[in-house]
Amino acid sequence: MMVVTASTRWASRAQFFSSGFIFATWGVHVPTVKAHYGLDEAQLGIALLAAGAGAMFGLTSAGRWIGRHGPRRIAALSGCVYALLLAGLIAMPGYFALMGLLAAFGLVTSVFDVAINTEAAQLEMQSGKPLMSGMHGMFSLGGMAGAASGSAVLAAGMSAQAHLLLVAAVMLLLVALSSTRMLPKAATGNTAGADHSFRLPRGPLAVLGVLAALGLIAEGAIYDWSVLYMQQELGSPQKQAALAYAAFSAAMAAARFGGDAMRARFTPIALLRGSGALAAASMTLVLLTDLPWLALVGFAGVGVGFANVVPILFGASARVPGVEPASGIASVSAVAYLGFMAGPAVIGLLARASSLTAALYVVVIFAAALAASARFTRSEAA
Repeated sequence: MMVVTASTRWASRAQFFSSGFIFATWGVHVPTVKAHYGLDEAQLGIALLAAGAGAMFGLTSAGRWIGRHGPRRIAALSGCVYALLLAGLIAMPGYFALMGLLAAFGLVTSVFDVAINTEAAQLEMQSGKPLMSGMHGMFSLGGMAGAASGSAVLAAGMSAQAHLLLVAAVMLLLVALSSTRMLPKAATGNTAGADHSFRLPRGPLAVLGVLAALGLIAEGAIYDWSVLYMQQELGSPQKQAALAYAAFSAAMAAARFGGDAMRARFTPIALLRGSGALAAASMTLVLLTDLPWLALVGFAGVGVGFANVVPILFGASARVPGVEPASGIASVSAVAYLGFMAGPAVIGLLARASSLTAALYVVVIFAAALAASARFTRSEAA
């Protein structure tokens, strides 16, 4: 067994940080994209659905690609393309070209996500230490840093295109360099004869997958619509509106870094019930207040509430009787990720039919549903 070094662990953390930073930069510039191409909420939602379609293809193919080439090579390739595509968000000649770019963006996002999570799982297994919550904390930290820096450069007067180019260049370098320190393919346990094909979950895993999807639909809604909500519904300037994403990501990062201690102290049922209730109450505050600073407090509360939903549900999926833990986690994560990518489009279509404020009550409903369904995290129920 290969010895896991500190540099290997930090390389993985850097990959998660990069993923969060790139995704946050996209979140900050959702209003930029909407204004640049002259889109309404439904058109923007459909464009985001193209990203979801790309992600679906990526999810059905990522296991095969990673099994053949190893997570290091796939993470390096998909991560670098991910950064490069960011630079083209407002450089497309029209709406349909934007949809094509977002489809590719969704594809590499999902493949990069699967590759770095595969690497993190191997690091846990080989080191014998829990690392996954901290890795996801680095994603949230990257999201916070990306949103905060985006707000700062917009306030300083940097153009949107210059900002996108700068982030793309820095993240390309970080992904490329950190990939060189990842585990070699021979150390990841991927074998030529193993079955890496995609399978939809059934039975108890399907229930857990749906719950994870509810959580990530709500989380994705915050990532893609919180900045626009602050700007459009509360009248905040974009440099202030970007702080909604930062508040959400910072709170989620803090809660994730403390997630292992929380899971050791509370049962999964109690923790999911409390997490869902906190997220529902906090999002209700966001939607009822007309004070931007109070909305930012609410977004932070939503971040704390959703921080441990995925670790709780993934943990439950690893305890399903008769199912290998890795298989359980993989199948549930696939459904969850589809929810994450489809959620923004659902919000956009609902906003077109009513209003963005009304559409975001989906977050409240889904958070409450998670709290009410906490019993499904019990191993014997699963």
